Amino acid sequence: MTVLHSTEPATVYLSCWARVAGLTVKDVDRALYTDRSLVKQLAMRRTLFVFPRELLAAAWASASARVAATERARMTQDAVTAGFAEDGHAWLERARAGVIEFLESQPEGRIALELRQAVPIIDVRVSVRPGEMWTAGRVLTHLGLTGDLVRGVNTGGWHVSRPRWTLMRHWLGDVPESLSMAEGYRELVRRWLYSFGPGTEDDLVWWLGSTKAVVRGALRELGAAAVTLEDGSTGWLLADDLDEVVFDEPWAALLPVLDPTVMGWKGRDFYLGPHRDLLFDRRGNAGATAWFNGRAVGSWVQDPAGMVELRLLEDVPAAGRELLDAEAARLTAWLDGFRVSSVYSSPTMKASRRRTSPDESATTGHARQPSHNERTTHDNPATTSEPRTTSRPQRAGMKDHL
Repeated sequence: MTVLHSTEPATVYLSCWARVAGLTVKDVDRALYTDRSLVKQLAMRRTLFVFPRELLAAAWASASARVAATERARMTQDAVTAGFAEDGHAWLERARAGVIEFLESQPEGRIALELRQAVPIIDVRVSVRPGEMWTAGRVLTHLGLTGDLVRGVNTGGWHVSRPRWTLMRHWLGDVPESLSMAEGYRELVRRWLYSFGPGTEDDLVWWLGSTKAVVRGALRELGAAAVTLEDGSTGWLLADDLDEVVFDEPWAALLPVLDPTVMGWKGRDFYLGPHRDLLFDRRGNAGATAWFNGRAVGSWVQDPAGMVELRLLEDVPAAGRELLDAEAARLTAWLDGFRVSSVYSSPTMKASRRRTSPDESATTGHARQPSHNERTTHDNPATTSEPRTTSRPQRAGMKDHL
């Protein structure tokens, strides 16, 4: 998967659950907050992800740096426009320095409210555009983008985000060595090709939130191999990862909102088919999805009691329905009555909420984690599922991408 989407905190846990047998919330918490082998980092497309610790330096030098530059330009201009600073850059530097200085003596970190109170310069409310306002959190976000701060211990439940902002060097101890921008992008592209290849240049440009020049440079330095996809377009693979992967058994999976597999490519027709408009919201955010043999065949929701129900959008063979029912029941048991809320609901999920009772397409049951090949089996969620493509050069299946 390379990284986990963390815009919605519950997604991290549910994405890991879908891939790791016997996983518990405590297992993920341990990786995030005790072992710190997984670390939250704002990066590609100004999106919050969970990175494996060893990939942080690549993000800081490339995708995070790109977003940080955009954020700096906007904040500094807003500070001047709002009238509380004559020099926006000078104000931002003082604000950043004030937060860092305060946290030097706070190794356990502090929540945003405490930081606003302790560092008055960041306690601002800026509204210079219709319908948009930002506060101290924007400064903290910028410090996170530059690798100075990290979203540390979560003071809320696993399904919410209430972090103690902590100095990165306090959190990690040994901070990874810095990389050049080219080195950073190259490593991110290498990881993406291993997880999602074959993929197109456009897929990579979108996923990275970068440019064609950056992507082409990384592909060239990696010596990536060009392949022809089923639609005739050119895809890319790592040169040592060209063997076709064949699966003999059917498989199914229930993936959460914004799961990294569903959000892995810009071109999605090969796994969404005709269901794109029903499984994504209008802003391009993926809802919860149900998968069978490499394609998204529907969604899943929960009833008022927390029971997981399927909402299938196409006919599925009996064997596939049995696997999906098993997934639904296992997830029901894992959640144990807890209902996961989301602001990123697809039309299929919203339609289910409007129903007064489940119709014939709704199925409840217990779920198991999807199987995966030996290259993606790990005990530690920090290194879970670095998947490969399932068909070379055609993207006919998805099991290895999970």
